[in-house]
Amino acid sequence: MKRSCLLVVVGFISLLSGAMAAGQAPREKPAVENPAEEAIDFDRARQLLRKSRGGEKLTPDEEAYLQRAREARQKQQRGASPARTPRAKVGLTPLTEMTADDRYQGQDGGLYGGGTNAPPAKHREAALAAAAGIEPLDANGKPAADGAIVLVSISMSNATQEFSMFKRIADSHDAKSPQLTIVDCAQGGQAMAEWASPEAPPWREAKRRLQAAGVTPEQVQVAWIKLANKAPQGSLEEHGRKLQRDMEAVIQNAKAKFPNLKIAYLSSRIYAGYATGALNPEPYAYESAFVVRWLIQDQIDGDPALNYDPDRGAVKAPVLLWGPYLWADGVTPRKSDGLIWTRGDLAGDGVHPSQSGREKVAHMLLDFFQTDETAKSWFTK
Repeated sequence: MKRSCLLVVVGFISLLSGAMAAGQAPREKPAVENPAEEAIDFDRARQLLRKSRGGEKLTPDEEAYLQRAREARQKQQRGASPARTPRAKVGLTPLTEMTADDRYQGQDGGLYGGGTNAPPAKHREAALAAAAGIEPLDANGKPAADGAIVLVSISMSNATQEFSMFKRIADSHDAKSPQLTIVDCAQGGQAMAEWASPEAPPWREAKRRLQAAGVTPEQVQVAWIKLANKAPQGSLEEHGRKLQRDMEAVIQNAKAKFPNLKIAYLSSRIYAGYATGALNPEPYAYESAFVVRWLIQDQIDGDPALNYDPDRGAVKAPVLLWGPYLWADGVTPRKSDGLIWTRGDLAGDGVHPSQSGREKVAHMLLDFFQTDETAKSWFTK
């Protein structure tokens, strides 16, 4: 019973957050005599829910308002989220298989653009230099032979499900360096928009998790960030640019809070053609890969907001690189490695990974960190 209530509460918070993140606040209505018919302020409702979860007793009026908000949001969600037909494939080409001549909404292929899946030479050199500087640090961030190298995750529910599985596998793997501490800081319901403010609750929870693991923010040198926002809408240019702005803020926050952060590996989402709702279906999951590329290209082009080089001015970001690319067109095998996503790899909503889906991502992360030239030097023994 307690678990059921908790799931309802968490789900409601996600729905409210989704409404705000996607700009779905209810339209203003003319004033009415009956207060029960007034428009719902979802920000107030979310604050009331958090107040209740924190153990504070709500007044009868607040309880009634919260219940009205719950009913209004559920009605809005039903109206805005028509039933979707799960699809075993959607006919899109993985970014890694698109060429320089291919186009998707004006975008060419390749993780780094121009049909290439490797960073340009200068950026590769910068990444290798950053990787070479990763070493065990003490609690104050000073080099120490008995110190730690900390790898964290930053993102939402899918990411914490996948990264926690990766941590479990990696921590028992013979190849992992004993000086490496892996901490899952990704959190359910906390997409990029929720991490965008430096004072946002996810950052406080991340700090708490580091403390629980016996490490400090100063020891964090590597991050894996999976890009997504809740209930995206519109074209790639519309929802993609919002995700890009939110993600840029997340990157800057991460660098400010983890001053020794040297590399951030970015990943887009897994296949979402089986999605039954509007949380993050296709083609939004597919299109998040282009946002990863925009951010990395901006850094390569010298955007001051993503500067990692102290010789060029204030350092605002770590070096940005692609992590593992996780998308494949459902049951159509990916040419490079045969990756597919079956219905069984996704949970009931078709968006979150099932046990087998989590294991797929976990093993892709493990393989990446063991073999990538910028990662294996600090990840392995």
